[in-house]
Amino acid sequence: MRVNLTTFEQLHQPVYVLEESKLRRNLELISRIAKDADVEIILAFKAFALWKTFPIFREYINTVTASSLNEARLGYEEFGHLVHTYSPAYTDYEIDDIAKMSTHLTFNSLSQMDKYAARIKKINPTVSLGIRVNPEYSEVKNVLYNPCALGTRFGVRADKLPEQLPNDIEGFHCHCHCENGADVFQRTLAHFEEKFAKWFTQLKWINFGGGHLMTHADYDVELLVKILRDFHKRHPSLHIILEPGSAFLWETGPLVSQVVDITEDKGIRNAILNVSFTCHMPDCLEGPYWPDVRNAQTIESRDGAFAMNAELRHVYRLGGCSCLAGDFMGYWNFDHELQLGENVIFEDMIHYTTVKTNMFNGVSHPSIALAHPNGELEFLRQYSYEDYKFRMD
Repeated sequence: MRVNLTTFEQLHQPVYVLEESKLRRNLELISRIAKDADVEIILAFKAFALWKTFPIFREYINTVTASSLNEARLGYEEFGHLVHTYSPAYTDYEIDDIAKMSTHLTFNSLSQMDKYAARIKKINPTVSLGIRVNPEYSEVKNVLYNPCALGTRFGVRADKLPEQLPNDIEGFHCHCHCENGADVFQRTLAHFEEKFAKWFTQLKWINFGGGHLMTHADYDVELLVKILRDFHKRHPSLHIILEPGSAFLWETGPLVSQVVDITEDKGIRNAILNVSFTCHMPDCLEGPYWPDVRNAQTIESRDGAFAMNAELRHVYRLGGCSCLAGDFMGYWNFDHELQLGENVIFEDMIHYTTVKTNMFNGVSHPSIALAHPNGELEFLRQYSYEDYKFRMD
């Protein structure tokens, strides 16, 4: 379904809106970085997998990265290309199909490599195998997102690798960032080379994973290009791969919701919305990742501290529509008194959010739409009772 809109205020139902012009802006920058740095940059499905937009992505990138059989199949069937695959653990009942759909396949452990390498090569002799390594260094402060935290289940430390890698291993995969800048990558790379450079002559490629937030306004793109070009000079035989997720979709569109009720308890006003944080914005509770809210300012820090003062007149706690008691996100001061039916717009809600949603409590799922540059809004997906019902069929 397609409609013409001049503003999001004309929407009267919950919708994730991906703005094509902003998506292309990001894709053009990422494409330029890949060319200038002579690296391959691919889309990680864990952050975005809206397959009806793949024709746009194919104008700028050649393939994608998957972390499961379903993602591998989506890349193969809908993106139209064999994929790069990494999973923390492969299974006997899925590995054969994953192998058929992969150009690159990375193991998380030496035991998984020992178990599956020969089997995979028999099924797909051309697949290039790799091993994920742990640099034991990460500047990610939130343990929930830190792959190098104490006791991590991700990757192999340098002291556990054999001096001579198995013949089938052609690449290393290192992922230890989360929406970080080029300066963090520069410091991480120093640790990575110190620990793993002695194996580089045995490799064909290195995948430096995701978390490189290269489309953020403050990201030092030129520093990233310099880092990668300098790495090429030191190790000219290695093909370099990056697989960001958020960077592709950073600031490409909002989640538009509506106020359905306003309640009050002991001086706290709750603006209850027709969306749910636990269902439709889980990172807001897990991370927490707090998006900006249009026409509002937060008065609460993420550690619970308040910045209340007498001048704040339109303060609401934003509440979701599920039965979870904690289905709310902070306190916000709006520039006006909220009215029933008006829009509350959460900015920058396309990356990760759209792939992590669920149907807990049977809460109605927001539609997904693509805003074209000509002002036309194309509804790519509208959800129904059958979507909820058949999840448990």
